[in-house]
Amino acid sequence: MELSDEMLTEISYVNISKYRTKAIKSLEESPKIPSVIARDSGIRTNHISKVLRELKEHDLVECINPEVRKGRLYRLTDTGKEIVNNLK
Repeated sequence: MELSDEMLTEISYVNISKYRTKAIKSLEESPKIPSVIARDSGIRTNHISKVLRELKEHDLVECINPEVRKGRLYRLTDTGKEIVNNLK
């Protein structure tokens, strides 16, 4: 299956940052809170919010419960899932 130019651009966007790559791969199995994503991906917690914000701006992850202040759950969007499946 051939990937669209837009999809290739998004794959490249994730691939150029080891933090984005690790964070998005961490969400592959199930939704998680930022501290668990940080632990699973080996990224310091203070960097995770920036990484999640970047991924969210590209519609690769979404917050399931944005109304809560603590314990926000993040999961991959359909596009995010497709990107994870195409990462090396």
